[in-house]
Amino acid sequence: MYCVCKEHVELALDKFVDEYEDAPDMVNLKDTEFSNWDPPRQCDMCQQPAVFLVV
Repeated sequence: MYCVCKEHVELALDKFVDEYEDAPDMVNLKDTEFSNWDPPRQCDMCQQPAVFLVV
């Protein structure tokens, strides 16, 4: 699972496929609320705000 900015979406997709050998789902963090989890505010790859969850 990766929380990433727009700039790092492709990198997260590639890493996910390499690790799990399956296509991930992408969730827009601005359009989705989670009842039991608060997503990180920062991208896993840089200091920009996280926009997508790749899972």
